Amino acid sequence: MNPEKSQTGFQGLRVGALESRMAPEMARLITRHGGIPVVAPSMQEVPLSEHPQALAFGDTLLSGQVDVVILLTGVGCQTLLDILKTRFPKEAIKEALGNAVLVVRGPKPAGVVKSLGLHPQIQVPEPNTWRDILDALDVSYPEGLTGKRIAVQEYGVSNPEFLDGLSQRGAEVTPVAIYRWTLPDDLHPLQQLVEQIVNEEIPVLLITNAVQVDHMMKVLDNHSKIKGLKTVLAYMMVASIGQLASERLRHHGFPVDLEPSHPKMGILVKEASQHAHTILETKRRSS
Repeated sequence: MNPEKSQTGFQGLRVGALESRMAPEMARLITRHGGIPVVAPSMQEVPLSEHPQALAFGDTLLSGQVDVVILLTGVGCQTLLDILKTRFPKEAIKEALGNAVLVVRGPKPAGVVKSLGLHPQIQVPEPNTWRDILDALDVSYPEGLTGKRIAVQEYGVSNPEFLDGLSQRGAEVTPVAIYRWTLPDDLHPLQQLVEQIVNEEIPVLLITNAVQVDHMMKVLDNHSKIKGLKTVLAYMMVASIGQLASERLRHHGFPVDLEPSHPKMGILVKEASQHAHTILETKRRSS
């Protein structure tokens, strides 16, 4: 028997998710797999009102002072190009990028690069974590990165461990902040979701972004609530989309019960639905 066909999905379980931009799609996926979605936006993407780092990067790039450009996201990469085009001609930007080694984390920034008629020299394989980027650079630069001037297009919050990893390899690192994540203007849905989790009303939690974890912590405004959340999560199923989100969960002392076979939202929901009842039964039996 096909093991997938023997599964019957969430079977009416309430499934919490902190998805923002893809909230409607997340709710549809949970419903499709037999769950009752409880989705609350936990973050909003806010363009920086000013872009001094991006424009300074443009100056150094066009003057030939950047050896390697690491592009982390499609949205951030496109936004960076749009900012640069407010000051520099498109052809000059293309030429300058063509003179640097372009490192792309996944297909989305690769697509932006290819839309310029350029091709990245280093494409980081899945799951596209910061450690995978360092590994790819180690393969391409076995002697290290000493003296290499590297610009990193950041997304959301900065990743000091990644920047330190580059510096430890001898690189001169310049982070280029393009946009940041903030809490939603309306915090009530997120606060309500977290309250339902603490009250043991939601047995399954899906995490699709590391920042979601930080923002969940921010709405828990005292130690007692944080302790209560940790206690409840020990009996719940917590599914994380991939390594970055899992690291953030573990950093806060939260469990990670499942990572999908591929870091995609649809696969996360599907595989969570297939394993939810078994994981919940096992955790409750061992408590």
